[in-house]
Amino acid sequence: MSGLFLINILMALSWAAVTGSFSVVNLAFGFVLSLAALFLIREQVGTTASFQRAGKVVSLAALFVYELVLSAWRVARIVIRPKIELQPGIIAYPLTVESDFEITLLANLITLTPGTLSVDVSEDRQTLYVHCIDVPDPQGTIDDIKNGFERKILEVFR
Repeated sequence: MSGLFLINILMALSWAAVTGSFSVVNLAFGFVLSLAALFLIREQVGTTASFQRAGKVVSLAALFVYELVLSAWRVARIVIRPKIELQPGIIAYPLTVESDFEITLLANLITLTPGTLSVDVSEDRQTLYVHCIDVPDPQGTIDDIKNGFERKILEVFR
């Protein structure tokens, strides 16, 4: 746990103690309030990088929500067609991420997106096998993952 996060938690608890209410809403408000206070003094306490990283995490979360909605829409369109014509397949995705955490995060983001499922990681941890409900262009799917989820993960954790 980073020092900045711990300070934020302590400030939120202090806010709750001062206001006399430890409700979830008041604790969340205290957390946001202390986050804003720490943001205002970020240069003085040397935490600019922490806020930049937090912005990158928010960007990754926003990309996931966008991909989730887009994929759900694609799957819904497939399901409501009178005649379903699919080209399902398993693609071998070459990994750029290296750590176990990064690989697991990428695999989970892919699996949580409708129409795709992470199947396996190769023994050498260089390839992720992904099942797609409809993959007419395997290289296009690989490029989408590389330029989307994997790029954002690398931005956050490197």
